[in-house]
Amino acid sequence: MNKQSNIKNILVKLKGTKEEELLKQVETSFEHIEKEQKEWYEKSGFLCVDGCGECCRNFEPDLLECEALYMAAWIIENQPEVANDLINGKFPYPRNKGCQFWDENGTYHCSIYKGRAFICRLFGACGSKGKTGEILFKPCKFYPEEKLRSFRIPLVHRQYCTEEIKEIFGVLPPLMSDLMESALSFSPDNSETNLIRDILPSAIRKLSWIIKMNNDVEI
Repeated sequence: MNKQSNIKNILVKLKGTKEEELLKQVETSFEHIEKEQKEWYEKSGFLCVDGCGECCRNFEPDLLECEALYMAAWIIENQPEVANDLINGKFPYPRNKGCQFWDENGTYHCSIYKGRAFICRLFGACGSKGKTGEILFKPCKFYPEEKLRSFRIPLVHRQYCTEEIKEIFGVLPPLMSDLMESALSFSPDNSETNLIRDILPSAIRKLSWIIKMNNDVEI
């Protein structure tokens, strides 16, 4: 990996296990997403509004097993007290609807930002592919109207086709389907997903047990 890992201590404790390799692959995939989005952000100027988080307020991601394990590893490493609570199914911001890690009073709302799911990294900064194969892009429905109007060619909340995107931004966004394909290529369950509240506590317990067995120490 090019960057320093966000779960370096956990990777050391998992050394020699299949989980170590899986988590490295997930992190490499996250780095690839970041790299692909960088050009789009820099050239298009289409950035999320600081402190918004509205797309997460009533949305709870479904996780592949691989990203649930990465989220678990990140929390164990960076928020051990939260990890201990999660082993017993206690989330830091329990809600009936929406993500269990969305902090109403936090500056950027996501309380596990560097351990967040694939969809959280892709939403709002990716295009989609139409039936004919052309690239499409639609501004997030929460993007402020005044910000949309501030572009060289004012935008509205609608879907834009490939030629329009080129004319407005001068660059095409990365495709969500392409970036997700890299994740599915090494996911042991291939495509099965579960909500954070359903899969994460067991992922924390599983990873904690593997670490203990691999090191014969308490974490």
